[in-house]
Amino acid sequence: MDANVDVDVLVVGAGPVGLTAAGELRRRGVSCRIVDRLPARLPYAKAVGIQPRTLELWDRMGLVRAALDASVPMRGQLIYVDGVQGERIDLALPPEVPYGFAALPQYETERILEEFLARFGTLIERSAELVSFVQDAGGVSSVLRTATGEEEVRSRYLVGCDGAHSAVRKGLGLSFEGGAFAEEYMLADVEIGWDLPAGYAVRSMHLDGDGKVDDLLVCVPLPGEGRYRVSMQAPPELSAGSGADPADGVAHGLGDGSRSPGLADVQAVLDRLSPRPVTASTLRWSSVFRISHRLVDRYGEGRVFVAGDAAHIHPPTGAQGMNTGIQDAWNLAWKLALAVDGADHPALLPSYDAERRPVGEEVVGRTVRHAAQGVRADAEDPATLMLREAQLLVAYPGSPVVLRPDADPGRAGAAGPGAGERAPDCGGLVGEIAAYPQRLYDLLRERDHVLLLYGDEGDGLPALTDGLPAAGRLTAYAVLSEGGTARSGAAPPVFRDAGGEFARLYGVRGPTAFVVRPDGYLGARLEPPTREGLGAYLAGVFRD
Repeated sequence: MDANVDVDVLVVGAGPVGLTAAGELRRRGVSCRIVDRLPARLPYAKAVGIQPRTLELWDRMGLVRAALDASVPMRGQLIYVDGVQGERIDLALPPEVPYGFAALPQYETERILEEFLARFGTLIERSAELVSFVQDAGGVSSVLRTATGEEEVRSRYLVGCDGAHSAVRKGLGLSFEGGAFAEEYMLADVEIGWDLPAGYAVRSMHLDGDGKVDDLLVCVPLPGEGRYRVSMQAPPELSAGSGADPADGVAHGLGDGSRSPGLADVQAVLDRLSPRPVTASTLRWSSVFRISHRLVDRYGEGRVFVAGDAAHIHPPTGAQGMNTGIQDAWNLAWKLALAVDGADHPALLPSYDAERRPVGEEVVGRTVRHAAQGVRADAEDPATLMLREAQLLVAYPGSPVVLRPDADPGRAGAAGPGAGERAPDCGGLVGEIAAYPQRLYDLLRERDHVLLLYGDEGDGLPALTDGLPAAGRLTAYAVLSEGGTARSGAAPPVFRDAGGEFARLYGVRGPTAFVVRPDGYLGARLEPPTREGLGAYLAGVFRD
């Protein structure tokens, strides 16, 4: 490390987004400090929905088992209008998707990520607040206020995961345009002893004379017998006024605790809107909260970046916010790791904004529509709608660091994922040693860039990679067609597509090479595999 730099990356904010960024950086050997102004983790079940795509990323990191053990399944949603049961939404996904929807209190998500980070010897530095920072060509100088005074930290990069009122965003001078919803809401963590199906959220609405929603109750299941996180409109006596932070005018998030709802406030809404006569009990916590929808004009500048709520805020509809932020962090972390190593192409770090800002813009717009009109506001078939809510349709086909589809005109209208799209999982891959079939995601776990070479022969790697310096950064596997052959012990390791599932899901028409990025997206799809094509992808990601 440069003698003038204290740490490679300083992460501000130790919520799920900051912890994901720090964990992935440390897993890749990048030195990192993570600071948070709070003295301890908040014991609140704020963000509770875990999307299948987030679980796929946690699988890639090697921590998904801890999350699965602590979660409960989200099976769907029951919708009631004026006391009458209406639509029932089942959260069904194609069988090849390895994970379903889950519910996990935010404090548990943070605990799991914090314990993962601790494996690498990195702990959260609490009661440490970012006061200011300046950046130059060589790094970022930040001033932290701690319990013992002020401290200056010199880092190569600074990542702001510090929420809706982000000091990093303000320090960069980023705009944060949008607006706020007029309504105020209550959140509470309670037990409800009704006989509704386990694993289903409940959305119960009352309509006024014009058919508009004028009263609302949403109950999301949590781990524990009959336990739910409930949200509902707040009565006037619990109003927090504008709720806007005087420092930035943003009205978003939990109140200051001075007007927390009581069990009687929750019960009053249940008495009006619950589909069954029921009594709430065991109030663990509650708060009033406001909702805004805003988006930054850019996700970073120079050596400083923002992610999660520091970059985009929106209604909690569909549990999109935290999950989108976690994916921001992942996208940025693997690119920062290459930059710290001096191995990044100059276009790599700017691609964070190019890839993730359009995603943030789409999520803000969609959640605002869904908050006002319901999840069916978008005219999509149910299967596509479910994949979108699961965040499995996020793609980067126009990214400057994927091999663009127009480089392969033969791909137009073809089946299977193209460059910039998510690499799907598949089963039935049989190796030469293990006596059991494996899933593709088993091969990708805890890997960086992975080259998958599909065809009838398993020993074509040398011709594809010879003379490409960055090829040494790839982990390679051969995937043989059902009738393919390979010499025993051929390089790379060989897996037979025993049931043809890989060929079907990837839409292969012949020998094909796929480069899977660290975040699980295809950086390149080469039909047929060529050294020139692979070299073009590698040259756009890695420094010569």
